[in-house]
Amino acid sequence: MDLNSIRRIICLVLYLLSFNLSSQEQISLISWNIRDFGKTKNSEELDSMAEIVRYADIVAIQEVVAGFGGAQAVAKLADNLNRKGAKWDYVISNPTNSTKYVTERYAFIWKTKNIKIKNRGALISELDALVDREPFFLDFYVDGQKLSIINFHSRPHDKNPEKEILAITDYLNSDDFQHPIILAGDFNLDQKESVFMGLKAQGYNASVIDTKTTLKQNCSTNGYLNYPIDNIFYSNKISAKSSYVIDYVKACENLSSARALSDHLPVLLNFSLY
Repeated sequence: MDLNSIRRIICLVLYLLSFNLSSQEQISLISWNIRDFGKTKNSEELDSMAEIVRYADIVAIQEVVAGFGGAQAVAKLADNLNRKGAKWDYVISNPTNSTKYVTERYAFIWKTKNIKIKNRGALISELDALVDREPFFLDFYVDGQKLSIINFHSRPHDKNPEKEILAITDYLNSDDFQHPIILAGDFNLDQKESVFMGLKAQGYNASVIDTKTTLKQNCSTNGYLNYPIDNIFYSNKISAKSSYVIDYVKACENLSSARALSDHLPVLLNFSLY
């Protein structure tokens, strides 16, 4: 083999390696509690939501209405995203096994180019008796590498969400969870609370710290942000690149229209898999 042929082979190998690395380099996940996500959301609001999340690769949604209107809203949001230049797919969980005014669904929406699934996910039945709303579990495959995401909406802060966090922490403390894991959602607790120490001891990190994620009903002298209760916890098999809360409100005069979308802001995590 002559020198030019060797050079061409080396260049080809380097190109293929660089392409593979770039395709796996970074994934973007958004977690968003979209209040009362169902038929009350009109076309304009759904399009605004699509603009907010369109640059992510995966979107985890909490508080999808349990009835048919919730499934319709998720489908319409996915359709809006499909019109913006990338192909998206979605799954919706069954309604949680909860009382009438507590039950809801979860949803995932994701870009299909480099992200695949092998099943449609499931509510974690093992936690049914321990939480008000069972988390929704789905395995994604990013360029063939497995990534599990758990989507969760805890009970309100005055109804002992700490008990639910402890139950999920125990559930994750298993040899079944040695691959990359993400726990995303609305925890109704600040990540600095001691109840999260067990999760952190297992190697999980919070994406945002001391960052408020909920919206007040009205602006005050302290602005329009309220509590730091939404987050994305990622395992030690994941390398975080950047993370932040997406503040689509920007100014007090926009608060009313912003709250028409939700009373929570989305949390974003950019990461890669080890």
